[in-house]
Parts: sequence; structure tokens; C-alpha cells
Amino acid sequence: MKILIFILALSASFAIFAEGDYQAGQSKVAVCAACHGEKGISVNPEWPSLAGQHARYLIEQLKAYKQGTTRQAAVMMPMVAHLTDQDMEDIAAYYAKQPLPENKTPKAHFERGQALYRGGDFDKHITACIACHGPDGRGNAQAGFPVLSGQHALYTQQQLQAFKDGKRTNDLFEIMRDISLRMDKDDMEAVAHYVAGLH
Repeated sequence: MKILIFILALSASFAIFAEGDYQAGQSKVAVCAACHGEKGISVNPEWPSLAGQHARYLIEQLKAYKQGTTRQAAVMMPMVAHLTDQDMEDIAAYYAKQPLPENKTPKAHFERGQALYRGGDFDKHITACIACHGPDGRGNAQAGFPVLSGQHALYTQQQLQAFKDGKRTNDLFEIMRDISLRMDKDDMEAVAHYVAGLH
């Protein structure tokens, strides 16, 4: 049943968000830039880079922080508390149009990271990341699967662990919680470093 719902979700249009205004967004990101960078590339590896991320995904995350039920962060929640839906759409439109960050995959993590991303791990029942996030790590905007390419490895590891620990629960049909439960820290570290350099 989950597979059928998943397929329907992938084929749906998801045209539920109004299109944000890039110019308006540019004037609204001043507060965001302190952590995420003016062009959406954060200087702290614990904070996500937002450049090139799907607007729809960014809007969903901002709403999740504002609601505080499926995603929580002490720093983010007060920042989004007064944002309107239009503010979120404008900010997302601005960051979505910025070029993706470019990072490199350390050689120590390349082989295992690539194996997990492209083929998963049959013995551990880990699904290949490529199934949802695509061959180039650019995700699927309509299905709500985020861009992973160029993201800070440490941030990606933290999110995988948050899904595993049940601290983050805004994943579609619990896909990420299910996958992350089967991953150990070495798996998370390897795939996180791999996608950081995936272009």
C-alpha cells in the first residue's frame, strides 16, 4: 500500500504553493543570511546551505519549523515565527535560484558513499539514495525530495541521525526514518560526504 501511495505522490502535480517573488525574497533574506549566507551558502557546516534547493521543499521546511511539530530547532523556530506564507514563498524563490554550492568528496568516503548512494546495501536493507534524490543529487521538486548535491556533509549526517532518532518526522511516508534506522554512523558519514561532492 505504501508503494502505491508513494507512486501516486510522485506523479501528483503538487501545485499548491503560490510562486514566490525573487526580488521581494532578496530583500527578505537579510536575517537568514547571517547563518545561511547571502547567496545561500552557509559558512558553518552544521547549518544547511540553501542555494539551489527546491522552493517547494524550502517552504515546507519553514512551515514545519513554524508549526514546531515535525521539525524543531531552537535557532530556527523564533526566526520563522513571524513569517507569513508570502514571506516564505519569496525567500524560497530567492534561494532556489542561487547556484548550488560545490564541495569535494574525500577519497576516504568516496567508494562506500558511492555504493550506498547508487546501489544501497542489500544485506542491511538500505535503499539506494538515487531512487529519490536522482543521479546528480538534485532530488525531485514535485515529490518534495530535496537537493543533496553540495550540501555540507556534517549537516546531512545530523539530519540522517535526527530521522533515525525520531527527532525529525516530516519525511514523506516515513521513508527517511525507515532508511536511516538501518544505517550506522559510518554509513551516514560516507554517504553524506559523497553527496557533498556530487555534481
